Amino acid sequence: MSDEETLKIYAAQAHDYAKLTRTDADSPDLAAFLAFLPQGAHVLDLGCGPGQCAAHMAQHGCRVEATDASPEMIALASAHRGVCARCEVFDDLDAVNRFDGVFANFSLLHAARKDVPRHIAQIAQALKQGGIFHIAMKTGIGQSRDGIGRRYSYFCEAELEEMITMNGLDVIRRNHGAGIGLSGEIADWVVLQSRKL
Repeated sequence: MSDEETLKIYAAQAHDYAKLTRTDADSPDLAAFLAFLPQGAHVLDLGCGPGQCAAHMAQHGCRVEATDASPEMIALASAHRGVCARCEVFDDLDAVNRFDGVFANFSLLHAARKDVPRHIAQIAQALKQGGIFHIAMKTGIGQSRDGIGRRYSYFCEAELEEMITMNGLDVIRRNHGAGIGLSGEIADWVVLQSRKL
């Protein structure tokens, strides 16, 4: 279930968030994700935000579907050429063996903590055999709100890897770092990229 307070914040600050994330498409993590995919891959950007990464994937030759629970973010994402964007929550994902890749870049961290295992299972089901799953999450313990009121669910790397592997995926790349988000707070993060066996 989407968190209404989080959605209100993104509605009010959609353009600020787009400015903050304008260089996300230059990420080495996105480059690595694309390198794992076949030419012309069918990709889902799950929680696409303003759509910069989805646009970069489309420019790279991918067939891109992009979803986000925020209508304001979908409006921004839809403005990018080659991006098919629609307003959906994580629970709307019911595809089976459909995608060559699912890109969940700092999006699932807004789901309720108890729901994240189910969402990862949905993603695994949506991937074709050999498909690539990218997840980026802030690391930590529990669930709380940041300084501007957005809900965050935190996991340690081992917890995330366990949820991934129990759904038939094998972690093939990982990255770690820290950064400043929309709230101005610094947070540690982890990226795990895995392949469906």
